[in-house]
Amino acid sequence: MRYRLTPWWVKVVVVWAASRLVSTSLLLYFAARQAPNPWSGANPGYLQFAQFWDSTWYHIVAVGGYPATLPLTTSGHVAENAWAFLPAYPMLVRFVMVVTTLPWEPVSVAVSFVFSLLTALMIYRLFLLRLPAATALFAVVLWCVAPLSPILQVSYAESMHAFFLALALYLLLERRYEVLFPVVAIMSLTRPSGLAFALALALHFGYRWFTRARDPFPARVGMLAAGLVGFVAWAVTGSPSAYTDTELAWRSAYIGYIELQPFAPWVQAARFWGDLWHLGVVPLVALALLVVGFAAALFIPAVRRLGPDLRFWSASYALYLLAVFFPQSSTFRLLVPMFPLLGAIAQPRSVPYRVALVVACIVGQFAWLSLCWWADGYDWTPP
Repeated sequence: MRYRLTPWWVKVVVVWAASRLVSTSLLLYFAARQAPNPWSGANPGYLQFAQFWDSTWYHIVAVGGYPATLPLTTSGHVAENAWAFLPAYPMLVRFVMVVTTLPWEPVSVAVSFVFSLLTALMIYRLFLLRLPAATALFAVVLWCVAPLSPILQVSYAESMHAFFLALALYLLLERRYEVLFPVVAIMSLTRPSGLAFALALALHFGYRWFTRARDPFPARVGMLAAGLVGFVAWAVTGSPSAYTDTELAWRSAYIGYIELQPFAPWVQAARFWGDLWHLGVVPLVALALLVVGFAAALFIPAVRRLGPDLRFWSASYALYLLAVFFPQSSTFRLLVPMFPLLGAIAQPRSVPYRVALVVACIVGQFAWLSLCWWADGYDWTPP
């Protein structure tokens, strides 16, 4: 009886706190075994360990901004630089640094922690629009213990982006379009996702138009729809060259400097990994099965119960990844915005199923930290 009377937000906070203890313990376990590396000496503390990999780039943006001129390699191609990292997270951290006079390390981690809690609360409210309360809470459990959940408490933008994405999806489902403008703007300046959200919006409004006989679609909403889609597209494509040219620099180590062609990167990666590991056409076949399997999964009953809008987002973001990103170890992190699908995974009520799923997620955290975050000599598996 006492549990039933517990406010929803208390339950979510308890889930979040317990999950952060687990993830923090795993991060400290690996930090205690960390050898000297480009970011720290041996056995770094938590704050140092949270600064690995792309955290350095966010720090550069926060304290120095972006280069006025794109740096070039000796061969004349655009080199890796800060333009690959969007400004919302580092600028917010910089603001807090100025207000508190604290350095980057504790502030960047604290901001990520706060947004991880806000995201857990927001995700619960989002899932509650489509699922029973108990199922929505278990979906939050899965979000909090997911294999990539340690990324939510290091100096990365993922937790901030996840919050604004969850808020944007909530506003979309509630059809509060006017409020959606600023939320989508901040989200698009936190992690690359604006084009995917623009497609999801277009699908949403198209669906509303075709179902207007049973669900009225006022003309003013149609005008706002066109404006909102156009705004999102403008916000993320106003000056794409610096970003895309910089992104190509990161994949040059795999396939050299190749012009970005939509939907080509995954095929290029399949060929690259197939040649590297002498797998022939196996990766290409696996890619085809993955695409077909994901498309089919969007129509299974558990996913359909999430409603059209969460499926539109999942399909749009998957299509965006397929169109522009080169798959390698960091692709796991790029799947974080697919969290609405956790609502489908959370639906079975079997206790053994749920316990096994949580255990598997925690084991997945250990595996991801070992493979992608922990730096082991010459490491080619960045997070």
